[in-house]
This record gives sequence, structure tokens and C-alpha cells, in this order.
Amino acid sequence: MKKVLIIGIVASGKTTLAKWLSQKMNIPSYELDGIVHSQTPDGRYKRTADEQVEVIREIDKNGAWIFEGTDRESYQCLFDMADTIIFLDTPLWKRRIRIFTRFLKQQLGIEKCHYQSDLTMLKMMYKWTREFESNRANFESRLQSYQHKVIRLHDNKDLSFVK
Repeated sequence: MKKVLIIGIVASGKTTLAKWLSQKMNIPSYELDGIVHSQTPDGRYKRTADEQVEVIREIDKNGAWIFEGTDRESYQCLFDMADTIIFLDTPLWKRRIRIFTRFLKQQLGIEKCHYQSDLTMLKMMYKWTREFESNRANFESRLQSYQHKVIRLHDNKDLSFVK
């Protein structure tokens, strides 16, 4: 495992798993949200799909990486480039609790985030979770092409696949 894509919906445990794997394997990890959005002196802007792919390809030149994020069309190249795809298929009930817990921690200043943590964002996270479940069949169908390199986890604490 030198090129790992961790994919999952909001609050599935992607970032936690990526940080742990990064430390365990001594491979840098990247949040795909940081690829989509760029911070400049003038503020935060959203990169185009082509710009995102360009950043991904530049990172790929290093030879080893862990990317984590939700599914986007611009990430198709990662599915092809990865030698391992970890699909965090965390149960819906657990994701709902995590979304709310994360929101509370952010409001209390216990957890930092790179977006505006407010009720609008909380509603968006629940919306994305519902949409993922509604479109799950499409995602699963796309994932089928990569079954030979997919590890499906129902919890980010199931680490038996790591040697």
C-alpha cells in the first residue's frame, strides 16, 4: 500500500483513518477538501476540476500518498492511480451522531474546521448524507470496477487490513 484513497461520506471517519495510516505507514496524507478549495491571501476559492486533477497529479509524482475525501467526478483519476481504495461504509446512524457531535465541538471551540460551522453547514452535512444514501447504487456500481483493490470498512477502527 503506497497509494491509498480513503473514500466515504461526511463523518464516516476518513480523516481519522488517514491520519492514523499516515503515521503508521510514514506516508503523507491529503484532505481532498484542501485540493478542491485553495487558500490565497485574498480568501478561499474553489479550484476547477482540471486544476484539482493537476494538483493531484503533482502530488502523485512523489510516489506515495494517502488521499481522503468524499466522491467527486474530478477524483476519478485517484480511483485509477490508487493501489488501495478504502471505502468507509460507516452506518448511517453513526454518521448522524458524528455530524452532530462534530458540530457541537466546533461551536464550543474544541474542534477546528476550515469551513463556516453554522446551522446552514450542519443542515448541508445531513443533506449530503441523505443524498449519498439515495445515490448509493450509483456509487456502488462505479466502485465495482475497482473491486480488486477495494477494502470496505464499516468502522474506521477495523484496522485488521494493515500489516
